[in-house]
This record gives sequence, structure tokens and C-alpha cells, in this order.
Amino acid sequence: MADFEGVNVAALTPRGKQGDVDLGVAFELVDMLCRAGAAGIALFTATGEYAAFSPDERSRLVYLARKRSRVPVLVGVGSATLEISVALSREARQAGAAALLLPPPFYFRYQQDDIHAFYHQFAQQLGGGIPVWLVNYPAFTTPIEPTTAVCLLETGWFAGMVDASGDRAAYAGLESAAARCSLPILAGHDTLLLEAGARGWLSPAASAIPELVVALYRALAAQDRARVDRLTPLFQQFVSFANSLPEPAVVKLAAALRGLKTGPLAVPLPLAREREIDRFREWFQGWLPEMKKMAVNA
Repeated sequence: MADFEGVNVAALTPRGKQGDVDLGVAFELVDMLCRAGAAGIALFTATGEYAAFSPDERSRLVYLARKRSRVPVLVGVGSATLEISVALSREARQAGAAALLLPPPFYFRYQQDDIHAFYHQFAQQLGGGIPVWLVNYPAFTTPIEPTTAVCLLETGWFAGMVDASGDRAAYAGLESAAARCSLPILAGHDTLLLEAGARGWLSPAASAIPELVVALYRALAAQDRARVDRLTPLFQQFVSFANSLPEPAVVKLAAALRGLKTGPLAVPLPLAREREIDRFREWFQGWLPEMKKMAVNA
């Protein structure tokens, strides 16, 4: 069973003027990520603003991106209901997706017993045929506690765990849960990628700066301390900006500054944030040439 080692990109979802998926720009993004050395491309994670798109839009992009991509396509199937998540999963499975990424339902907060029942019913209704990864998104959904993760992973229905919390204690607890079941865990928040080491990464930043994230991962995998030390400050500078604004504002802005027409955020930022955005724009345009040079030479 694939454990998705390497840099898997939590991809942006480019939006048109009417808020719909911009397929042309999405294909440009897929091409860029493949060229940069991504191990996989994950559509409709939180970075992809999955809650902002209809099931039909999501299924259509998955089908077309799967045909376009030269690397495995992972598909986020989070939604507000069990029925929608199952329907999205069946469509992704039919399209040839490599794996499903399933967080708990969004909007309401649930008890851990509710989360366990949700995943149990999901597995029963889907009926296999594609690896399913549990996703911990505590900023957007009910957290998955380590004890719940163990209970679910021990069933054999799930391929592994993704932790996108950005919380060291949460990651450590879920890492232990996955290890107890001899299953992999992907670090799904840029803040904790370096601590995760050269295991599988699911990186939002890689949607805008894939060459740097891939170079950093490869340096870690090669245990090349000098390269790691050169690249880490560049990565941390970007992540610091990304954490200062709502996800995925900085990643979308950075991708736009690189020539991708990613479109507006699902919810626009207030005017009071314009100063922060201007500061990032000025910094990024000066930082980008150095980043490209160092990533290539790494």
C-alpha cells in the first residue's frame, strides 16, 4: 500500500470570476507541480477550499486532473454530510484517483463516538477499492483524538493518517497512533514538515513554491545537513507569512505573483489586511529570484 513518501502538494483550486473552478488555470498548476517534482497532487483539501465548491465541480476537476497529471492524484472528499462524501469518493475512485483524504464532517462539532460512527459507515458504504486516509483538520472540523484514530486504523479499512493541525502535541499523538497500527502518517501542515523529517509531506506551501519544498525534502532525505541549513530559512520565512493570514491567502497570492490566475479567495480579506498583503507582495517579489536560484542549486 502506497505511503506517499515525498512532497504531496495540497493544491489550490483556481477560481473564475463567478467563483467556479477555472479548469485552464488548474491544468497549468498541475503541469507546474509535476515539473517541480511533486510526488502527488492532493485536490480539495482545506488549501483547495473544498467547502466552496459543489460536488459536481469537484468531481469534474478530479476526473480531468487525473487525466492531466503525471503523478498520483489524491482527492479530498470532506463535506458536511456522509452522503456527499461517499458520492465524491465513488466518483474519485471511478476516475482513477490514487487515494481519498477524508476529514470529519465540517460545520458542526461532534463527539468522538460520532466521528467513529461516521468513518465506520463511510467504509461500509464505499466498500473499498481505493485507499482512504483519515485527516485531522481541527481548525475546520472536529479533531480526531489518538484513541479514536487507533480504533479506526485497527479496523484495516484505512490506509493511514494525515495530521494538518500544525500542533506538535496533536501530531505526536497521532503519529504514535499510526505507528501502533504499523501505518504511515503524512504531515499536512507546513509548520511541522521539518519536524516530521523525510517522511511523506502534504504541503500547502508547495502549491506556490514547489521547487523549494521539493529541494528541502530531498535534502532531508539525503541527510545533507548543509543543504538543509541553506534552504530551511527560506522555507520558514514563507511559512511565517502564510500563517499570518487566513489559509490559503498567502499561497494563492504567491501563486498569482508567479503568473497563475488563481482567482479570489472564497471569502475576501478586509481592507485592514491590505497593508499585510502589500508587505508580503513586496517581500515575495524580492525573495522569489533567490529562492529559485538556491532551490535549483540545491
